[in-house]
Amino acid sequence: MAGTSSTGALISTVPRNGTWSTIRDYILWSHERGTIQYDVMVTLILVFVFLSPYWINFKDKPIEHSPHRTGVVVIPDEKGGFIYQIEAKAVEGKDDSTIRAGLLNVIEPISGEVTISSYEALRDPSGKILAYKVWVRR
Repeated sequence: MAGTSSTGALISTVPRNGTWSTIRDYILWSHERGTIQYDVMVTLILVFVFLSPYWINFKDKPIEHSPHRTGVVVIPDEKGGFIYQIEAKAVEGKDDSTIRAGLLNVIEPISGEVTISSYEALRDPSGKILAYKVWVRR
């Protein structure tokens, strides 16, 4: 058995009909550069790389940077919405519209576009606002 190798014996045991031979050659990448088969394989790989994100959700979007360095606690509520507890130092303003706008500025980078159902100020015994409890819906 001079001149035969173990790989040669292995390849000869695989049936050599046209379809299986072609599939095996593509899987083992046995075509030389510059051949039509090599170009087909490279084209299929490029099509997969560039078009698969349109059909497959890889969930690889970057996390949006929150402009506020504050403590935010998110709790799901029983009605299908969320409750956010936001530190008072993240929100400036004294009237309802500026408080709501400030709360949205903190919440939307975390959860996307939402609407505020209601909010309440959490106060310490002296009456100083410590945090806001905010109920939101998508």
